[in-house]
Amino acid sequence: MTIRRDMCRSVSRARDALGDSEEAVRSFLRRQLAPEGGFQGRDGRSDLYYTVFGLEASLALGVEVPCERIDAYLSRFGAGESLDFVHLSSLIRCRANLTDRAGGLTGPIRESMAGLLREYRSHDGGFNATPGASRGSAYGGFLALGAYQDLGLALPDTEAVAESVRSLQMPDGGYANEPTMAVSATPATAAALCVFHYLHRPVPESALRWLGNRACPSGGFTAIPMATDLAVPDLLSTATALHTLSLVGALPHEGRDRHLDYLDSLWNSQGGFRGHGGDEVVDCEYTYYGLLSLGDLVA
Repeated sequence: MTIRRDMCRSVSRARDALGDSEEAVRSFLRRQLAPEGGFQGRDGRSDLYYTVFGLEASLALGVEVPCERIDAYLSRFGAGESLDFVHLSSLIRCRANLTDRAGGLTGPIRESMAGLLREYRSHDGGFNATPGASRGSAYGGFLALGAYQDLGLALPDTEAVAESVRSLQMPDGGYANEPTMAVSATPATAAALCVFHYLHRPVPESALRWLGNRACPSGGFTAIPMATDLAVPDLLSTATALHTLSLVGALPHEGRDRHLDYLDSLWNSQGGFRGHGGDEVVDCEYTYYGLLSLGDLVA
């Protein structure tokens, strides 16, 4: 399996938990598709990054999507020559979602995309959103691995990537995203553990404990360690923690009902999910994370 396909599988499992609400989500996703073929970001315009989440969630829930129109939107970006690392990875993932049934990306465009990815290789062998960086980041390693998987290519020098990510572990067991950061973070720790999992490297028990300890007593996961009375969960941290713990077989059954209650508190009658309790906007990204969380909790 790949990062993308495992996430798609979890999102598709959310249908069992949604029940009668599934059609509301499907309708929401249809409304997020802009006339030009991209899915809308928070500003209401087509956005390549948000298109990953809208397209993938739509396909996982069996929503009919106009593939030719979406393909035309993606074609505007060519092989991604004008894009930064995050959006290049987004383009590759969107292309992979559309071409899965045709056997995957092939030909010159695949080689061009791989060449562009190599520009984000850091000097320590990892990957970083900043070209020419001395050291890689956890998110960079995660994005690069997923992009190479989606291209159907082997990630070059996997040990260097694993070592780059490994160097980001903090004394408390979690991982910082960048070497300049002094605090472990839930999304960065989840990204690091996913890299180890797919590269078939050992997943440190100390990191699993750190990630599990980010669970709030009332449900959801926090981004960083906080005192219990100050802990405020968010959906990004919740989704990345739940998916990673589920992926490596370390998601305890205890607490699942509390996490489901937390997700229910973020549900909006529009048919999507908000990013946290104080967020008033429902978008494709957080709706995807809500579905991913549900799918992992009902697995």
